[in-house]
Amino acid sequence: MSIRIEDCFEDVLSKAQAGLELSDEELAEKSGVSAEAIADLKKGNFHAKNAAPVAAALGVDPTTLEELALGWKPEVEAPAGLYCFNTPFPVPGYAEMTVNAYVVADLKSRQAVAFDSGGDVTEMLTTIRDERLSIETILITHAHSDHVKDLLTLKDETGAPAFTPEKEKVAGAEPFKPGKTFQVGKLKITTVETSGHSPGGVTYIVQGLEKPVAIVGDAIFAGSAGGAAKSWEDALEMIRDNILSLPGDTVLCPGHGPLTTVLEELGHNPFFAKSAQKAEA
Repeated sequence: MSIRIEDCFEDVLSKAQAGLELSDEELAEKSGVSAEAIADLKKGNFHAKNAAPVAAALGVDPTTLEELALGWKPEVEAPAGLYCFNTPFPVPGYAEMTVNAYVVADLKSRQAVAFDSGGDVTEMLTTIRDERLSIETILITHAHSDHVKDLLTLKDETGAPAFTPEKEKVAGAEPFKPGKTFQVGKLKITTVETSGHSPGGVTYIVQGLEKPVAIVGDAIFAGSAGGAAKSWEDALEMIRDNILSLPGDTVLCPGHGPLTTVLEELGHNPFFAKSAQKAEA
């Protein structure tokens, strides 16, 4: 499945600027780049001579920002037992928006877990039937409507209970406190809080496939991160501590955009690439 990247370089700049609560005029003063040039960058017109100082002023890595502008995208294959579903979820001003949901299965017992529902579970249900999977549990990353729109259909069709982080209230799902562990077949699923984009979003770390897998919701995307309405720096720190500290080959399954890995993000995500530089120092 080929899924286009969620955020372009201008989205990265806009999210960083919003997170730091800087106006164009304040960012111009901090970066030495005119407000007009900043506005042009945010329209998607990349010019390295302007992008580099603006990125530096925002705490964004200029080199990987340019890679993103030039078309960088991770090419990561799903390990056996990980099924990815990408469904349309158009919103005003973003008619091409899509959202991801996932199933992870113990292929020996055929027991499986669904993560979120996305906008439409039709394809997911077809795969569940075709692969003779038994959905034992449904786990929600966060309560935003694009991720849980078809949850009740998924519950009705599978008969599985649904669970949601305690700060992410979802109709039809039982709340739990992050730190809880779920066991399905040979799959062990640990939960860590990765709030910021939403009040209590959770990342699910799955052991039992050939590679570790982390269902990260909208905490981090390939080459970007979810916007945070409050505590931007805290949100980034939580991603560093609870996601990017995982083994490098961990497959990251975001709520939007393509699969990626911890190593890909440490090397290519403009918000976090400097972490890789520090590790090498």
